[in-house]
Amino acid sequence: MLLHNPLQAIEYANQLFEQSDIFYGHGTDNARDEAYALVIDALNLSHDMSDEVLQNITLEYPEQLLALIHQRVNQHIPVPYLTHKAWFCGLPFYVDERVLIPRSPLAETICNYFEPWINSETVVDVLDLCTGSGCIGIACAYAFENANIDAVDLSQDALDVAEINVKQHNLSNRVNLLQGDLFNPLTEKRYDIIVSNPPYVSQEEMQSLPNEFEHEPTMALVSGALGLDIVDQILKQAARHLNDDGILIVEVGSTWQIMEEHYPHLPFVWLEFEMGGEGVFMLSKKDLLHAW
Repeated sequence: MLLHNPLQAIEYANQLFEQSDIFYGHGTDNARDEAYALVIDALNLSHDMSDEVLQNITLEYPEQLLALIHQRVNQHIPVPYLTHKAWFCGLPFYVDERVLIPRSPLAETICNYFEPWINSETVVDVLDLCTGSGCIGIACAYAFENANIDAVDLSQDALDVAEINVKQHNLSNRVNLLQGDLFNPLTEKRYDIIVSNPPYVSQEEMQSLPNEFEHEPTMALVSGALGLDIVDQILKQAARHLNDDGILIVEVGSTWQIMEEHYPHLPFVWLEFEMGGEGVFMLSKKDLLHAW
């Protein structure tokens, strides 16, 4: 197959994807969008180009693009790992297999400045736990222009990726990357917002996930037999790192029902999303203090 232009490449990839058993869920939910994302991001083209414009661009290295399309089908490698680009809160991020691919519904919460759960004008310190690629912390830096962001991860490999993104977004002066286990690298500093997308997949669930997830770092996905190990630590330690009016926002995905069963004394507020998604809770410092 000889590809002459980006539109032809998109149509070819779309056809191939529809005939395959690949899983969508790392940025798209259908073959056409998946094909479009792969071709456009691989070629560093703008996402608002018309089909007419795409048809009139000559591919300089069509064999490389063809190889990526076949890798997606044959090796089940998610598109963002093939293009090294993912989008979160409308912002571009570098990603590779050292970090999870950004796809959290937390993006909607950040774009809404965490309101009505907090007065956005008062936010000056934000903590991003399990930062991975740094996308949540960096997005928070855009949302709160006067705030400082501390972003923590246990994985130095992940922080190396986060550093790439912090530098690309020119935020080295406001986003501070820290290596360590959850709150351990922090001092007595307190925050207005603690936000986290921690590992929350159970060992059993991990065995049933599509092949695409095997390319992501297991330590960023799995959190014990029930998926609660990391979240439990966050719940028990967060209050001492929150300001009096501070809030804790954590994504736990489909584990939310298990959370309800294991923590009946916690008054979880489960956030609703216009763009889809579930399993994100909010707790205030007062909620946490009363619960433990």
